[in-house]
Amino acid sequence: MRTVFWQNNHVRMIDQKRIPWEFSLVDLYDYAAVAESIRDMTVRGAPAIGATAAFGMALAARASKATTVEGVRDDLSAAGDILKQSRPTAVNLMWAVDRLIAHAAAYQAADAEDLKAEMLRAAQQIADDDVATNKRIGQVGAALIKDGDTVLHHCNTGALAAVDYGTALGVIRTAWEQGKRFHVLLDETRPRLQGARLSAWELEQLGISYDIIPDTASGFYMRRGEVKLVLLGADRIAGNGDFANKIGTYQVGVLAKENGIPFYTVAPISTVDLSLSSGDDIPIEERDKSEVLAPFGNAIAPAHYHARNPAFDVTPASYLSGIITENGIVRAPFEVNLPRAAAGEQV
Repeated sequence: MRTVFWQNNHVRMIDQKRIPWEFSLVDLYDYAAVAESIRDMTVRGAPAIGATAAFGMALAARASKATTVEGVRDDLSAAGDILKQSRPTAVNLMWAVDRLIAHAAAYQAADAEDLKAEMLRAAQQIADDDVATNKRIGQVGAALIKDGDTVLHHCNTGALAAVDYGTALGVIRTAWEQGKRFHVLLDETRPRLQGARLSAWELEQLGISYDIIPDTASGFYMRRGEVKLVLLGADRIAGNGDFANKIGTYQVGVLAKENGIPFYTVAPISTVDLSLSSGDDIPIEERDKSEVLAPFGNAIAPAHYHARNPAFDVTPASYLSGIITENGIVRAPFEVNLPRAAAGEQV
């Protein structure tokens, strides 16, 4: 089953807040509900957020009461502004919304109803393309994994983080399906525990060997020589290769470099933001302190205690061995090679 999909004129998605304790689906009937599902992390993961936002735009078109093409375009623009505010760091969200707005402007619609139907077709294309892209990424990156390796992974980048298949965990899945046998260490990824809850749940379904470890244990296993490769995702990649990913990624990158371990981020080209010259320009989402003080409603400190909760950090490109994309593995100099890959050139 896909993470997010269109069915019976509305959006359905897997409720990721309930996994692994319960598998359930959420039905969304308007773009405001879609924006809230992104904000409250019912759906998360950069590629999945992009596809979800695209379907949100299709819902906005469907709900528009405008009788002219221009009126529908205006309603799409207003809905896009609301969707873009739901999570500021993940560029796939902005990319999908802007892509549909641009398509609506360029499409020679016969009338308002024609444009509404075209928005759904374009949103579905984004979702379908994501699955195909992730499978290509898996084929590109799988060559890096060898029999007997232990691979360290942070957060969740599998099918749940995309429409299907996944990015970094998609690479791991592809290598396993090729018959390679190896082990995966999953950082628990506090405070929302995407590694412990979601990545472990996915590897359980796939039968891939894994252990969940505390976020603070990565260095322990690296220094012992157990970790041979680090694979993780990205929510936005700047033009110089700096990238934002789930909080804790930067420290994993530092530890990998200190221990001489290859360190790769895995992402579709749609996650590359060439408008930003460096990671210093990436907006970082700060979430409510309750996620730290009482994760999933379980208090670990009094509610009046002070806490801070950045959802992402930025890892400088200097820590990267490469960026695994559908167009190949992009390596330094990233300022030269990222634009080539973004233009569709195989690198």
